Amino acid sequence: MTTLLPTTTAGSLPKPSWLAQPQTLWSPWKLEGEALAAGKRDALRLAVDDQRRAGIDIVGDGEQTRQHFVTTLVEHLDGVDFEKRETVRIRNRYEASVPTVVGAVSRPKPVFVEDARFLREQTDGPIKWTLPGPMTMIDTLYDAYYRSREKLAWEFALILNQEARELEAAGVDIIQFDEPAFNVFFDEANDWGIATLERAAEGLKAETAVHICYGYGIKANTDWKKTLGSEWRQYEQTFPNLQKSTIDIVSLECQNSRVPMDLIELIRGKKVMVGAIDVATDTVEMPEQVADTLRKALQFVDADKLYPATNCGMAPLAREVAQGKLKALGAGAAIVRAELSA
Repeated sequence: MTTLLPTTTAGSLPKPSWLAQPQTLWSPWKLEGEALAAGKRDALRLAVDDQRRAGIDIVGDGEQTRQHFVTTLVEHLDGVDFEKRETVRIRNRYEASVPTVVGAVSRPKPVFVEDARFLREQTDGPIKWTLPGPMTMIDTLYDAYYRSREKLAWEFALILNQEARELEAAGVDIIQFDEPAFNVFFDEANDWGIATLERAAEGLKAETAVHICYGYGIKANTDWKKTLGSEWRQYEQTFPNLQKSTIDIVSLECQNSRVPMDLIELIRGKKVMVGAIDVATDTVEMPEQVADTLRKALQFVDADKLYPATNCGMAPLAREVAQGKLKALGAGAAIVRAELSA
C-alpha cells in the first residue's frame, strides 16, 4: 500500500433487507436459485460502493454471499453433516446447534473464488478476503470423527491453504484469517493454533492477516466482556508468538474497549489493523473520536504499518448505522493522515 493509513473493515457488513433478515446472524436467504445468485452479486456491489463512498481504501465483499463467516465455508466441505447437529459451547461462552464432523474433511472444489473474482472486477484498488481460521472453525463444530481439536485444526489448515492460494490467483491482495478463538483458548493457540494458522497461510505471496477480536455486538459477547474486568489483557497471551510468526498483519479491537493500547508494542514490526470503530453499539462515532484512537495507537506502531479498521464485523447492525460508521472511519483516518503529512 502506498496510501498512508489505508482504511479497511474487519469483514462483514449488513445485508440488504431484500436479501436477508436485517440485524440477524445466520439469517436465511429471502431469495432462491438464480434470483439468489444475482441478489448476492448485487449486494456485493452495493457493499463495495458503500465502502468506496466512505473513503475505505482496502475494500472487501462485506461477506454478502455468506450466511455466516464460518459455516458458509464448512457447508461446502466433505466430511461434515449439517443434518446431524449437536449443541456445543462456542468460544466457551454461548451454546449453539452446530453440524457434526462425521468423516475425513476435504474441499471438493473452490468455495469463494468466483465471488472473489467478481469483487476484483468491481475495483482497481486493493481487495481483502476473509476466511475463518483453523481454531475458530473447530470451535464452531462438533467433532465425532477425529476427536482431536488439534488434528482437525491441521486438516482445516490444509483446506484453507488450498482456498487461499486460489483466492490469491483470483487477484486478492490481503487474505485475512479470523481467529476470535485466540482470545479464549490461550494454551491451545500458543501450542498449535498459531502453527496451524501459519500452515493455512503457507506459500502465499498475498499479504496475510489474522483478526482477533472480542466478537460481534451480540448479547453473549457483550455479557462476556462485562466479566473481563477493568483491563482486557487477552492479547498479551498470544501477541508474543504472533510477533514471531509469518503472518504479516494483526487485527485487533481498540475503540471503546478496555484493551491497554500499549499491548500493540508486543507485535512491534508487524502491520496492525487498529479497530477504531465500535461494532457493539448503534452510536456512530465522530471522526475526531476515530482520529483520537489512531493517534494513541501511533505511539506503539509506525504510521506506515497502521491500518485503521473496525473492531469486528458489522453484520448485526442496521445498514444506515454501518454506513455512518464507515464514513466516520474514512473521515477520522483522513484527519490523522493530514496531520502526519503536514
